Amino acid sequence: MAALSTLILLLCAAKDVMPSSPHWKPTWPSYRVPVILPQSTLSLDKPQFDAEARLEVVSPCGPACHKSSPLPTYEEVKNYLSYETLYANGSLTETEVGIYILSNGGDGSRGRSRTKRQIYGYDSRFSIFGKDFLLNYPFSTSVKLSTGCTGTLVAEKHVLTAAHCIHDGKSYVKGAQKLRVGFLKPKHKDGSKGSNITNSAMPEKMKFQWIRVKRTHVPKGWIKGNANDIGMDYDYALLELKKPHKRKFMKIGVSPPARHLPGGRIHFSGYDNDRPGNLVYRFCDVKDETYDLLYQQCDAQPGASGSGVYVRMWKRQNHKWERKIIGIFSGHQWVDMNGTPQDFNVAVRITPLKYAQICYWIKGNYLDCREG
Repeated sequence: MAALSTLILLLCAAKDVMPSSPHWKPTWPSYRVPVILPQSTLSLDKPQFDAEARLEVVSPCGPACHKSSPLPTYEEVKNYLSYETLYANGSLTETEVGIYILSNGGDGSRGRSRTKRQIYGYDSRFSIFGKDFLLNYPFSTSVKLSTGCTGTLVAEKHVLTAAHCIHDGKSYVKGAQKLRVGFLKPKHKDGSKGSNITNSAMPEKMKFQWIRVKRTHVPKGWIKGNANDIGMDYDYALLELKKPHKRKFMKIGVSPPARHLPGGRIHFSGYDNDRPGNLVYRFCDVKDETYDLLYQQCDAQPGASGSGVYVRMWKRQNHKWERKIIGIFSGHQWVDMNGTPQDFNVAVRITPLKYAQICYWIKGNYLDCREG
């Protein structure tokens, strides 16, 4: 019975069935997600902030390795989804959570590296220039972390990123206490407001405007794990800014199966460190997936970690196309494929449980987090 309960909790299936009509649009499934609520919170000692920031995660455990791992127990899942909260004053708390299924109508289904370069053949990345693009949706949702990673705006005051940009699995990184988020804005000289110069051959120079982070949530699944086991599945974190950013943000959504993505393809933009000051956009096909991870060969370099992986699909309830973040770009994996080494870039999927957790972090009310 315990194993069955765990399976029901882990595997929340879509209620909508993909139609076979020739006029079919790739449609966002409707998920009924579990409820994740805080049970108890205790204060921890202030962290040392002595870890070096890592701009990528490298792991030898590939799809077959992750797929062969046993399902976690209910208690293990609760442990992984419990979380630490780091505040701007350096204080730290740990919150234990409970997981609940409140709806009777929800069906269940479960749900050696290249040292620096992560480029596959011809470099297919696009640098985004000009404020007409950089300051408009969806590119305007990408922000830079002061630790060197990328994040994505997911609410009026919240940024989604990778956990390893904040915490190395054992300790918080240097600079995490005074973490800032950078927004690209036009760089004007002599205090002028600037003007659109359409005939200029040079793109308009941009600069970062920084906002301090008020608090940061990191799941215990990352803190207690590492890139070679369960930790890779929980490489995500949510930052709350000290003040609203006043930009359009991108909603989060439960990650559909790769076969249901438009063209089987994902998109993301980040601040790759080989193109300093540039926002770099890319898209590519998903090559493989596990319940928690997407494996792809999107060209990327360190600095892009933490980028929100998104797709654009039809929102049936609103009768419009909508982009949603379905994952967080994590890092690089070297995989032994039948004796042949092959490398992948990896994104953490937003599963129903992760959606419930991140949504609660943002909204503070589980009633606003029932539909994924």
